[in-house]
Amino acid sequence: MTGREPVETANLDRYDHEALPWSRARERLEIDLAKMSTPSFLATVRPDGRPHSAGIGAMWVADALYFTSGPETRKSRNLAANPACTVSVRLEGIDLVLEGTASRVTDAATLDRIAGVYSDTGWPAERSGESLTAPYSAPSAGPPPWHLYRLTLGTAVGVAWVEPYGATRWRFAP
Repeated sequence: MTGREPVETANLDRYDHEALPWSRARERLEIDLAKMSTPSFLATVRPDGRPHSAGIGAMWVADALYFTSGPETRKSRNLAANPACTVSVRLEGIDLVLEGTASRVTDAATLDRIAGVYSDTGWPAERSGESLTAPYSAPSAGPPPWHLYRLTLGTAVGVAWVEPYGATRWRFAP
């Protein structure tokens, strides 16, 4: 998969390491987010400007990050008022912060596809109208159904903590 490529790469490393290739980060997203055990955190902004962070079950599918949230949760209410957000994830060998905007996904084909991906990881999700449902979810998710969101990347920052080391920022076209 070639995927979406950055339009700009900036080397942030202060120790003379080369800039990290986006392909390294993308490969780890594909592998590590296929496991529901990979910790991912969504940061949003409350209407009064205060930050909010919450754990999410993120999936990387077809070069896009998806996550779910109950319609009445703080994170969904924040995204409804301001879709700008970040997702932070510790992948094998590299920490990433993905910055962009989240939009709710309501088309049946995408909901079915992502529900299938979640099911393959052990969470028995399925489409219910314009949302997802399952017999259970995270305790903080609230009752079903859950909205599905897609993150449109603006920038990503990666810091590699195994060789080859480095710190890099990638910017993506809107």
